[in-house]
Amino acid sequence: MTNETFTIAIDGPAAAGKGTLSRLIAERYGYHHLDTGLTYRATAKALLDAGLPLDDEAVAEKIAREVELAGLDRDILSKHEIGEAASRIAVMPAVRRALVEAQRRFSAKAPGTVLDGRDIGTVVCPDAPVKLYVTASPEVRARRRYDEILGKGLTADFDAIFEDVKRRDERDMGRADSPLKPADDAHLLDTSEMSIEAAFQAAQSIIDAVLSRNA
Repeated sequence: MTNETFTIAIDGPAAAGKGTLSRLIAERYGYHHLDTGLTYRATAKALLDAGLPLDDEAVAEKIAREVELAGLDRDILSKHEIGEAASRIAVMPAVRRALVEAQRRFSAKAPGTVLDGRDIGTVVCPDAPVKLYVTASPEVRARRRYDEILGKGLTADFDAIFEDVKRRDERDMGRADSPLKPADDAHLLDTSEMSIEAAFQAAQSIIDAVLSRNA
């Protein structure tokens, strides 16, 4: 981090609301936003598109170093098969190192940046002046994902989504490299019973307090 930029690190499990919250915060403060999960998905998509193996760490690292962080398309990258492939390469230390380097470069953009993911406050930007850990109960997160799919006119199985949420939590929190956990100095936002507006107001109060101290 430089004196010319202000970084907000937002971590949390899937479907806790951190993506929506991050975009709202970036828009409110005029900061650059990066969903770091999309960097892993973009790497996975590039491997799939080129017909390359998903179990070759050296190949995956090379592709990860070529990923362009500008213009990552959430709609394309949110496809299930890309997510499955991303989860396979995300456990590779060399891939994580390559993408963390790119994410850190992004975090230095002026006037400020908002990065959301699983290891922003703990690994990518441990010196960020604001760290938020956004969470919600597995049941609430599964229900949100279920409602989101139905809202798109698609069919969904709540029980299968609930099991998938719990599986992802176990994988993210249990991995040896950069496990999902709150940074020691992170502010906890449990959105289980909060609207996105209430979560945004809580986050804004935290950010404004730090900005005023740093002014």
